[in-house]
Amino acid sequence: MPEMPVIHIVDDDADVRDSLRVLLESAGYRCATYASGSAFLSSVPKAGAACAIVDVRMPGMDGLALMGELRERRIQIPVILATGFGDVPLAVRAMKAGAVDFIEKPCRLAELRDAITRALAIAEKGKRNATEEAEAARRLSRLTRRERDVFERLIVGDANKSIANRLSISARTVEIHRARVMEKLQAKSLPELVRLALAAPAAPDTLGGDQH
Repeated sequence: MPEMPVIHIVDDDADVRDSLRVLLESAGYRCATYASGSAFLSSVPKAGAACAIVDVRMPGMDGLALMGELRERRIQIPVILATGFGDVPLAVRAMKAGAVDFIEKPCRLAELRDAITRALAIAEKGKRNATEEAEAARRLSRLTRRERDVFERLIVGDANKSIANRLSISARTVEIHRARVMEKLQAKSLPELVRLALAAPAAPDTLGGDQH
């Protein structure tokens, strides 16, 4: 069974937290509540399907500051902002900073469901991307320094002879390294090598073109 997503509710108003929790749990969601952004940051897991509903105006750390901390800590949890009357300009700023959506208080279940559906879809996509990054990094870690040099020239389209000249090795040695790269990375073609490079957490600088 897949793990049930968690909806994190971050609001300094206890009545708002409780009403949101009751509303969402009655609709079948699993919830966790926090009285502040710092309380959320101190306990939120870095893995698992989740999204957060965050009050845009809170004492200490407001919604925008909390989003900044999540980015800084590389915690990829999509954020839905809950705004009061007159907070729309601030919510728009937060949307530009990466919030998934904003909903006006008092929150209605239909709007919440729509926003949560979008947020969890983004979370699932992020999870798949993270898995692909980890797999790409694992494969690339198998390469020796010289094999990595050859790999980085292959993915920008250099021919064996050009790679040999650049690395001051023979074309035959390049062929040997190329075969080892294909084997270690479990790739059957050059396009597969390029896709692997793009999926890696830090793609080689040379991927965008020849660098001199």
